[in-house]
Amino acid sequence: MAPDTGFPTSDAQDDFLRARRRRTLARLSAVLRREPDDVEMMLPFDEVVAALGRVSERDLGIRSIEVDTIVGTVDRGKEFDRAFRPTSSAVRQRFERLASAQRRGEALPPIDVFRVGEVHFVRDGHHRVAVARAQRRTEIDARVVEVVTRVPADRSTRLDDLPLKGHERLFRERVPLGADALTRVRLTDPERYGELAEGVEAWGFRLHQVEGTCLDRPQVARRWFDEEFVPVVALLRDADLVRRGETDADAYLRLSGDRYRLMRTQSWSDEAIERVRRGR
Repeated sequence: MAPDTGFPTSDAQDDFLRARRRRTLARLSAVLRREPDDVEMMLPFDEVVAALGRVSERDLGIRSIEVDTIVGTVDRGKEFDRAFRPTSSAVRQRFERLASAQRRGEALPPIDVFRVGEVHFVRDGHHRVAVARAQRRTEIDARVVEVVTRVPADRSTRLDDLPLKGHERLFRERVPLGADALTRVRLTDPERYGELAEGVEAWGFRLHQVEGTCLDRPQVARRWFDEEFVPVVALLRDADLVRRGETDADAYLRLSGDRYRLMRTQSWSDEAIERVRRGR
């Protein structure tokens, strides 16, 4: 909780000035660290959901949510940054009025938010969130509508991440695995999800040729995971062919091209295995 002198109006003014100072210091710190401009930008709801892929939504009613999970907005207003610090003095009057009411113990109505993954986007109540942040409150009441997306959002998501999240979303649409399987199929480089999806589809086509049966995407995805991905990754780990820092999917995708190339050109000699381990 922020300092309380017992004078709500004066304390509310201090709340605003303190929030503005924090905004200035945050901008200065970002410049000195040469961070990209979008680090402090509030996330736009429509762009995030479009990149992650909307599946469904449901009304969760009024919930108490963590203030620091609120990182975005439904509109593109620029009055506040990602941490809901005022970017100018234009919002001062309304901010201080709400801050003073909060300090006097008056009940403020719940804000309205969309929940996407771990984070929330404000539909109504931006100033109330800013006041809660300035007064160091950890929770706030909100009417929550949860939007389920193919790719979840987390607290570290930035505007520049959205194109990369889009690659992951397209993979999930083309290879609709279950949640447990998806936790294992994670690529370090999101731009390679398209390559992996093509490999899964090619595997499904070969399966169709061998068995003479038509499988839908979920069936192909499940069989690829159970009959191809899991056994191959187990063999890679057993042969110590997974590099430090690689995920299972990274190693699988790296080996896939080498596997078919080596099958066409040479046997799996010790020299060939060593080249795969070193990526040459």
